[in-house]
Amino acid sequence: MKRQKSFINDQPTLYLVATPIGNLEDMTFRAVKILGEVDHIYCEDTRVSGKLISHFNIEHGSLRNYHDHNKEMKSKEILELLRANKNIALISDAGYPLISDPGYYLIREVIKEGYNVVSIPGASALLNALVVSGITPHPFLFYGFLDQKETKREKELASFKDYKETLIFYESPHRINKTMNSILKVMGERKVVIARELTKKFEEILRGTTSSMQDITDIKGEMVIILEGNNDVYTPTMSIEDELTLLISEGLTSKEAIKKVAKLRNLPKNDVYQTYHQNKEKE
Repeated sequence: MKRQKSFINDQPTLYLVATPIGNLEDMTFRAVKILGEVDHIYCEDTRVSGKLISHFNIEHGSLRNYHDHNKEMKSKEILELLRANKNIALISDAGYPLISDPGYYLIREVIKEGYNVVSIPGASALLNALVVSGITPHPFLFYGFLDQKETKREKELASFKDYKETLIFYESPHRINKTMNSILKVMGERKVVIARELTKKFEEILRGTTSSMQDITDIKGEMVIILEGNNDVYTPTMSIEDELTLLISEGLTSKEAIKKVAKLRNLPKNDVYQTYHQNKEKE
């Protein structure tokens, strides 16, 4: 076990700083302070982050890019700076780093090296949308962006069709119709909320059902989809072995099928795993 005491050690720190998702007034005093104190700031796009830093008159160290295409090279660079006792901030274009944005690879490497990783909280699109949705806020499952390809997208949706949790997705305006079509096809009729342009002047919350959210043509901006979980009471109609076989025939891997059956039947996953392999041995 490793224990990080974030503010009572002399280790250099990587700060994960949340930035506004649309309304600059959501920038926190602490975020401004940290960005002004660190030695280097890494961001997705220096042009976007440069405007933010300029708006708040932040006197800062170097501003450098970090994204999925250069993550390995830049992670090595950041580790060298931490070894030189420099403090670093990572920001995204909007919202939290790592939440559907780059950063996980870096965080994993920094933790391995034993340096501090500290989150500086702020705006979150998924939480903003969830609390105003009118759909039960807990428990919830955040998935992010679904696959662009229809077959893969519908397979993703099918994997948590029976989940009781409220489901949260991100989507872009040019894909929203296709995504909502897939949700209705796979999930059936449920309550759904689409929140767009959150915290901005044209913020809009659309509340309805999956069938009423088809063929949406007049909305723009990045969106959050809040989808009601499955409220049906599950009653098994076949043996565990047969259900696993059926799910695998529908395209799930054995691992996915075992996980799904365990969740549906409220059984330990290991019990379903053993049943699956015992059945395989009989074949």
